Amino acid sequence: MQQLPEVWGILNVTPDSFSDGGRYVDAGAAIAHARRLRAQGAGVIDVGGESTRPGADPIDPAEERARILPVVTELVREGIRVSVDTIHASTAEAVMAAGAEIVNDVTAGLHDEAMLRTVAAGGARIVLMHSRGIDVTVDTDYDDVVAEVEAHLQERLAAAEAAGIPRSRVILDPGFGFSKQPGDNWRLLAELPRFTRIGPPLLVGTSRKRFLGELVPDGAPSEERDAATAATSLLAAQRGATAVRVHDVASTVASLRALGAMHHAERLPAAAAHGADGWSIDLATGAMLEPPQLHGSIELRGVRGFGHHGVLPEERRDGQEFVVDAHLSVDLHDAVTSDDVADTVHYGELAEQLVAAIERDPVDLIETLADRLAGVCLAHPRVEHASVTVHKPSAPIAVPFGDVAVTVHRGRERP
Repeated sequence: MQQLPEVWGILNVTPDSFSDGGRYVDAGAAIAHARRLRAQGAGVIDVGGESTRPGADPIDPAEERARILPVVTELVREGIRVSVDTIHASTAEAVMAAGAEIVNDVTAGLHDEAMLRTVAAGGARIVLMHSRGIDVTVDTDYDDVVAEVEAHLQERLAAAEAAGIPRSRVILDPGFGFSKQPGDNWRLLAELPRFTRIGPPLLVGTSRKRFLGELVPDGAPSEERDAATAATSLLAAQRGATAVRVHDVASTVASLRALGAMHHAERLPAAAAHGADGWSIDLATGAMLEPPQLHGSIELRGVRGFGHHGVLPEERRDGQEFVVDAHLSVDLHDAVTSDDVADTVHYGELAEQLVAAIERDPVDLIETLADRLAGVCLAHPRVEHASVTVHKPSAPIAVPFGDVAVTVHRGRERP
């Protein structure tokens, strides 16, 4: 079953944002609102200190930092995961030092040429969004909006990797509402699976955008777009979005929970829907409650692949054999119940994927290779934790040796 997207709650610490400008300029009010958003189900709070609404005046990065740093610092202290919406490398550096987990750049690093290098050094994840600059109302003509947005995201992903940001730390965003006509946004939503095939997780932010204003009466306040936001977030979930970014967390969380309940019902045998086979019904909400998970492990040992990894020129030139052992922690409940390979990890396919990853572009260290292979394992939704050991039996060591190996342990990253 496809995992539901994580919900990001929008927190604008600005006097001039199009929807809620001025409500949370005070740090105390902003922190209180962030707590409400988390209580409503937000997994990440996305803090912004500079408005991107049409006609907004740019601000000095020092003023942006003064607005958001007290909020970011307190939220991190309380254990709340924080993303910061900024186009300034100096602000990104400061918020990463304060503990922000994600930098959300609506220009994908194009506004500030130091942004990608700064995020690479700081270790945060980065959202690369499609836009044509920070003025969202200009340059809205496309020959093929889907193809052009896709090409832009691929180009910015390559730029991020060239700057030292691993693909595993990148999130892509098609940029709903930025330099796009209403019809462009609907086409992007319809074609969302095309963007998921690029590889990194996908963030969708339709919240209260102008194109949703066409669905409500003329002159209605932006808050009346929340139902349409929840609907488009649900549509995005069905098309592969990993996260959705919204102002009204409660309505979107409820819509996604309804989708999740339906998915559960579709997969249940008739008896389970009546409370058998470990399933139960929450009488207060009518929701179906899953039975406890059945944790287990899958071992895949001695997978052999040929690659050109190593620090020495002859290793890069001639290549050598690498041997991989993978230990996977897996939820086996559905597999045991259904006796269907689709509900577990197909270890034959995984072995082929590991070999393909070994054969990919070379790296210096087997530590790096082991982390790459752990990421391959964790791409399987059933895998909760992966321990991957890479052996280098032909390592160029000047003394007799039996084996050299590196082991990496990785749990599933949150989107």
